[in-house]
Amino acid sequence: MAPSTAGAITLTINGEKHTLPVDNRTTLLDALRERLGLTGTKKGCDQGQCGACTVLLDGRRVVSCLQLAVAAEGREVTTIEGVADGERLHPVQQAFLDLDGFQCGYCTPGQICSALAVIEEHAAGWPSAATTDVRPEAGVPQLTADEIRERMSGNLCRCGAYVSIVQAVARAAEETTHPTGRADVADVTDVEGVA
Repeated sequence: MAPSTAGAITLTINGEKHTLPVDNRTTLLDALRERLGLTGTKKGCDQGQCGACTVLLDGRRVVSCLQLAVAAEGREVTTIEGVADGERLHPVQQAFLDLDGFQCGYCTPGQICSALAVIEEHAAGWPSAATTDVRPEAGVPQLTADEIRERMSGNLCRCGAYVSIVQAVARAAEETTHPTGRADVADVTDVEGVA
C-alpha cells in the first residue's frame, strides 16, 4: 500500500486559523481559492511568472502558485482580503483606486500585495537592481519611478496600467509611516513608459 499524500494542516490567513485536509502537493493558491473560498488571489499563469497570485507570507511577498500549502503552516499569510482595516481601505488600495492603478482588475490583488512588500522593503533599505549606490553608508535610496518599476517587475498587467501603478505605489509610500520615518519618494506624477 502506498503512503498517503494527504494530511490536515492549519493555516493562519489574515489573522484567522483554518484547519483543513489537503493533499501535500496542493499549492497555497489552490488552498486559498478552492478550499477556503478566498478568491481575491487570482490564478494567472500558474507558473510563477505573472504575479497575479502574489500574497504575503510573514510579510514577504510570494507567488502562491509555487508555494506549497503545507510549507505555509505556522506562518502568517496575508491575502488581499486581509489588507483593508474593516471598511477603511489601506493607503495602497486607496492609491490604486484614486490613481486608476488598474483596468480590468484581474492582476490588482497581486499588484497591491506586492506594492505593500515593496514599500516595506524600500523602507528597510533593501536595494534593488535599479539602486545606483548600494553601500550601507548611502542609506535608503530615493523611491524613484525606476526603483518602483524594478521592484514591481514581477507583477504583470496585461492591460498596461503601469504608469498609474507606479504613481499609486509612490503615493502610498508617501502616505505610509514606517518606524524609520516617511519614505523619500521622487515626484512620479509625470512618469511615462512601461514598467
